[in-house]
Amino acid sequence: MIDTKPLVSAMASIVLMRTITNELIPHELLHFVQSGLHHLFRQFSAEFTIVIEEFQGMARNLVFEAAEAYLGTKATIVAERVKVSKSDDHKKLSFNIDRNEEVSDVFEGVSVKWKLICIQVDSSRIRHYDNESSPVSEIRSYELTFHKKHKNKIFDSYLPYVMDIAKKIKQGNIAIKIHSNEYNRWGREPIKFNHPMSFNTLAIDEELQRDITNDLDKFVRAREFYRRTGKAWKRGYLLYGPPGTGKTSLIAAMANYLNYDIYDMDLTAVHDNKQLKQLLLAMSNRSILVIEDIDCTVNLQNREDDKEVVHNGHNMMTLSGLLNAVDGLWSCCGEEHIIIFTTNHKERLDPALLRPGRMDKQIHLSYCNFSAFKQLATNYLCITEHELYEKIEVLLGQVQVTPAEIAEELTKDADATECLQDLINFLQAKKMIKYN
Repeated sequence: MIDTKPLVSAMASIVLMRTITNELIPHELLHFVQSGLHHLFRQFSAEFTIVIEEFQGMARNLVFEAAEAYLGTKATIVAERVKVSKSDDHKKLSFNIDRNEEVSDVFEGVSVKWKLICIQVDSSRIRHYDNESSPVSEIRSYELTFHKKHKNKIFDSYLPYVMDIAKKIKQGNIAIKIHSNEYNRWGREPIKFNHPMSFNTLAIDEELQRDITNDLDKFVRAREFYRRTGKAWKRGYLLYGPPGTGKTSLIAAMANYLNYDIYDMDLTAVHDNKQLKQLLLAMSNRSILVIEDIDCTVNLQNREDDKEVVHNGHNMMTLSGLLNAVDGLWSCCGEEHIIIFTTNHKERLDPALLRPGRMDKQIHLSYCNFSAFKQLATNYLCITEHELYEKIEVLLGQVQVTPAEIAEELTKDADATECLQDLINFLQAKKMIKYN
């Protein structure tokens, strides 16, 4: 049988020593000694920890949100336990580390360690944040730990890197929305933009397509250029050409390529210049303003005309108001905006609307050429070559036909050869009308 008397005696001695210490040594002195020892241990520790709390006052901490998005890319690779979620606003599943999980990362040779800390909140401390309907029942924070000699690199390089990567992740995962104006404001419930058009399926000339995508890429990367030159970070496009040449399809392809929201403005629903300005100010960054058929929605007076007054019923918006809205002082209140006007009749537009700075790039969408036809044939018939292509290429050089007309012919029959022969008959009939 084990003799427990020595163990009991030792425990009693420890309790006695603690009691004597508490009674004989003042509490303030004891706290000072403990703090000193803690500080001494920290001096010898090589680690440094940054605490990133979820909320900053009543607002969400943007650094926490960035860490959450960034670590989502690491979670499925290095973490043993992950959380997954998806909302209607997101295109893909979102992953994140679970509470108290650790994730290691390496940045420019520096090793760091992330840990998600979750502390349950007492019911009396539950609060609502950001007017959310459900209360927050736990306090969350990330701890970022690394060797203290790397503090400058972490502060100056790593954290900005995490913020930048997180921004790109969130931008690429947010579903595109299309907004329309009603009652002098943008609708409260934008519609999810599900248009499938992309530059991979858009039926336009290959060289023109490359020119457009290169221009968009240059615009997105040009933030510092616009700041350095003192220009608002926006770019204007005029899409013009006959009906059915793909202007709306090009807008959809641009929005999907950039992952920008679309603000489709109906000028007939804008009462005056003040409301026009308010609508533009309400647009989010990284978005596309679209005004289709600018020449015929409302009668914007050409400033070279002799007429002094233009009557648009209840609409009192002016051309000067439109010009100031897209290119005046208020145009710099948002960032990364693209403005697109479309028209079937470029010659009807006031020259002031077309000058660089307002319409920086004018894109002529003309009749279907052979390059655009091949893309249509790929889309509709799932073919890239055919013995009838040569005859079609010759006919397309002789007649004017829109991509919309070609697409209509390619949907009439399931058999590729019969479809192409019907298209040849259609083009030959057009040619006969042209020369008769």
